[in-house]
Amino acid sequence: MDTYIIEITNNKAYKLLKDLEDLNIIKVLKKSKTIKTPEIATSDTAGFRGALKLSKEKFEDFQRHAQEIRKEWPENI
Repeated sequence: MDTYIIEITNNKAYKLLKDLEDLNIIKVLKKSKTIKTPEIATSDTAGFRGALKLSKEKFEDFQRHAQEIRKEWPENI
């Protein structure tokens, strides 16, 4: 099924949507009053912070590995 985002401009429209949901025609996923806009990242990697969710030990291993492989490349790249 396709998912659509709609903006309700009349309070009666929400009641109509609930009625359609009760008839198993549609499913209302979420009620929201505002549309969130994505925040502008302060750096290229800001969006990835916390994405790995590594344990402290695995994170430290990852950092060591990253430092080691950086040394393999010439500095003038």
